[in-house]
Amino acid sequence: MSHRRRLLQALGTATLVSVTLRAGWAETYPLRPVRIIVGFAPGGNFDTVARVLAERMSERLAQPVLVENRPGAASNIAAESVVRAPADGYILFVGGAANAINATLYDKLSFNFATDLAPVAAAIQFPNVMTVDASFPAKSVPEFIDYAKSNPGKINHGSSGTGTTQHLAGELFKATTGVSFVHIPYRGGSQALADMLAGQVQVLFESLPVSIPHIKSGQLRALAVTSAARSDALPDTPAMGEFLAGYEASGWAGVCAPRRTPASVVEKLNMAINDTLADPAVKARLRGLGATVLGGSPDDFGKLIVRDTEKWARIIKAGNIKAD
Repeated sequence: MSHRRRLLQALGTATLVSVTLRAGWAETYPLRPVRIIVGFAPGGNFDTVARVLAERMSERLAQPVLVENRPGAASNIAAESVVRAPADGYILFVGGAANAINATLYDKLSFNFATDLAPVAAAIQFPNVMTVDASFPAKSVPEFIDYAKSNPGKINHGSSGTGTTQHLAGELFKATTGVSFVHIPYRGGSQALADMLAGQVQVLFESLPVSIPHIKSGQLRALAVTSAARSDALPDTPAMGEFLAGYEASGWAGVCAPRRTPASVVEKLNMAINDTLADPAVKARLRGLGATVLGGSPDDFGKLIVRDTEKWARIIKAGNIKAD
């Protein structure tokens, strides 16, 4: 038998073994508990999404799905731990817009969020909301733009921290409209909100759950949600896309796996997540966060990751924004 023929037979056998192993994984996975790593502390949006998914995914996968919080470095620590984890589908990561932002915000990351993790399924998308104090002169986005242009240096923009979606929503607004205001970062949305109510800052692009109670009480005036379409959580508030074509500054969250996780396992996880998101009780719980339920294919989620990574890279570089 020639060397070439033996080589072709060996390659064929290897391919058959690989296909058989992948098929076997699909049939037997999972054989033990699955862990979902969250890069933020318990109680936040990412943690809530992970726990809502985990509860119903456990039923669909017939194995416990456990949530583990590893906060730190804007979720970079958690993301890297999953990048380095075995690619067998037993360790997953809830990634989001923060990770797309971090790809440019941090100069020395040892991994690439868009290429070193395999997208499994997007879960939710959630806009922030642009608010001003109830006594602020502007009552709409066009009026705010006119006021900002007529009063340079008189508007402070508070956010929950440099490089957060709340910060970059404002930076995108500035880039889109040509207005100028001063960014003041805080150590969380509640501190920024407190200073807004005290008159220290004039505009916020904060999360819906934090903002809605103060909007309903009349302390804050909502000018627009930071998305192309209106939010069910604030149906009477315009979307920024109604005033600024192409403006979209929503946060989002979805599930990723280590890069070389077998496609059959990713597909099985994707089906479990989409089944979970289709459950009416799950939809209601997530909409309670002011979120829109997404779902879809791994490819859909991968395109979202790439699109947002590229968009925020442009804003971060144009504003010379650096991580604290």
